[in-house]
Amino acid sequence: MLQKLKIQIDSHMTLREKIVETVRSAIVNGQIPAGTRVAEPDLADRFGISRTPIREAFRQLESEGFITVIPRKGAVVASISAKDISEFYDMKMVLEGYAARCAAGTLTDKDIARMESLNRQIEAAAIKKDLRKVLALHNDFHDVFLKACGNEKLHSVVQNMVMQFKRFRLILAMRGRIEGIVRQHDEIVDAFRKRNAPLAESLVMKNAQYGKKILLQEFAKE
Repeated sequence: MLQKLKIQIDSHMTLREKIVETVRSAIVNGQIPAGTRVAEPDLADRFGISRTPIREAFRQLESEGFITVIPRKGAVVASISAKDISEFYDMKMVLEGYAARCAAGTLTDKDIARMESLNRQIEAAAIKKDLRKVLALHNDFHDVFLKACGNEKLHSVVQNMVMQFKRFRLILAMRGRIEGIVRQHDEIVDAFRKRNAPLAESLVMKNAQYGKKILLQEFAKE
């Protein structure tokens, strides 16, 4: 697995940041599956670097929930449980619902038009079965009102949570399931257009509950 990794090139990033971004992206995109060992020596040999920045990167990745450092075994890509899924969506539901309530009075007509456009793009990407694009657009849709809510810390917390669960949420992008999400998004856009804060909050929470239900169903099958 590690032989396929390439450190992201960005002159503004430190070596630690480059390693974090490289390993994080590989985990999110499914290149390194859950339970896989990510060895310090392999990374050090692969990229011709000392272990110090790798250890620093591992500490950050562990704090973000992407890996677990096990004594005498090293770093292992974190797995997920039904409890993890449930807790993630419970938090997402509350935080995004609150953000929607706050954003209902601050979203501009341009913001609402962008959300509507993103939802149409989600439909088009679903028809083409481009699951990764569907999920990226879905996140962009939610990001519009998360930014508009005016709470930068809330926005940052939700972004980090969504990043950790990206590799598992591709299930939601499948045809049949995404159609239900698109309909819910249309209802959310309409609530924002009417500046109906309680309704927007309720619909966004309902959207998260739907995602939780689908992902738990798929997890149970596996």
